Amino acid sequence: MKARSGEPERRAALQALLTVFRNRNRLPADWAPIFRHLNSRQTARAQRLADSVLRHHNALTAAVSAHLDRDPPLEIALILKMMAAELLIDGTPAHAAVHSGVGLARDVNRSGGLRKLVNAIGRKLADERERRAAQDPDSTDASTLLPNALPGSLRAELQDRFGNSVVTAIEATHAKRPPIDLTLRDPGRIRDWSQQLGAAILPTGSLRLFFPGQITALPGYDDGDWWVQNAAAAVPVHWLGPVHGSRVLDLCAAPGGKSMQLAAAGAVVTALDRSRTRMRRLRANLRRTGLESETIIADALTWEPNTPFDAVLLDAPCTATGTIRRHPEIPFIHDLSPTGIRDLIDLQDRLLDRAAAWVRPGGLLLFATCSLIAAEGEDQLAAFLSRHSNWVLEAPDPGIDGIPETWSPACGILRIRPDHWQDRGGVDGFFIARCRRHS
Repeated sequence: MKARSGEPERRAALQALLTVFRNRNRLPADWAPIFRHLNSRQTARAQRLADSVLRHHNALTAAVSAHLDRDPPLEIALILKMMAAELLIDGTPAHAAVHSGVGLARDVNRSGGLRKLVNAIGRKLADERERRAAQDPDSTDASTLLPNALPGSLRAELQDRFGNSVVTAIEATHAKRPPIDLTLRDPGRIRDWSQQLGAAILPTGSLRLFFPGQITALPGYDDGDWWVQNAAAAVPVHWLGPVHGSRVLDLCAAPGGKSMQLAAAGAVVTALDRSRTRMRRLRANLRRTGLESETIIADALTWEPNTPFDAVLLDAPCTATGTIRRHPEIPFIHDLSPTGIRDLIDLQDRLLDRAAAWVRPGGLLLFATCSLIAAEGEDQLAAFLSRHSNWVLEAPDPGIDGIPETWSPACGILRIRPDHWQDRGGVDGFFIARCRRHS
């Protein structure tokens, strides 16, 4: 039987959501393993649908639950939320959204009662949409839905540190699909590439694309003139300061954005990562851009260098809570409580101690995490400095153009939040600390 229009995309979106809610796994950066049987147009549609469910999960759950007496099986619950996203966010014609929802329910569960349930709730949601549209023509826009609240423990911590208005702004930023940021191999050509790509220039020197289309089809991709890298993730290398001719170790380096920045700035780079798969991506990125770096597949907890480095950059494994705007599945797969992140904190401790031992006297250690949690940032740094009296915080001179003073709460430290540059589409959250080793 010939597949109905849109069915492959919806099935792929359901598979992506099951990856999150059943398997508790992160979605792959390029979604390729899940969407390998789709063409580029179908992939984009499937991504949008899964993304809408994740970003507005709380509101969609409430919309569906209003018509349920008890929780259905997981697959049916996700089909209902996908159908609600199509009706309440995407503006999909009611007959198409409901018909496809019923078809998916038939595929995953042969129970006629569950198919009837999906059909009934779909029609009720369609009726609600018509009533809302009659009252307010803009009511089907995603901006009218409440954004997902941050997980309880994280929300409480950020409220205590920054206040409710900041938390609300972060949640609003998370509700919107983010733009794409690029780092240039030759920053001196930023205005040329801004014009060629129709990209905005961010204060820190990244380019931002709001409607990029297919990334690999853009000018400059095949020639390696730029690579995709969130603007906040590009800041740690800038925060190191001049690195031309310096020997720099990039720990936990894959997929290689920082290694390529360092190489483009003239550093002699060693990139180390324990993941063979991720290292393949790093090496492919180096080949595409024509940049050079030594690449080593090894566990930083057991590997030993032959000689110390002038600088070590450690972007440590963490909860990645600063990247929820790009990875809305994170709150659904991690236990973000202090108990839940204890193993990550311990790993960061050990990586910091090892990285510090590999820096020559007078050299630099740059510690970063894409986390909003103080235990993975400010508290982790304080514990490191208490263990190592020969290390001090030091800000770069003259610093980084485009970094507001409010992003640097103390000398040598940056705290970047998702609501920063909110009028430009926001930015990933990061903690960055620059430390100098005394003799």
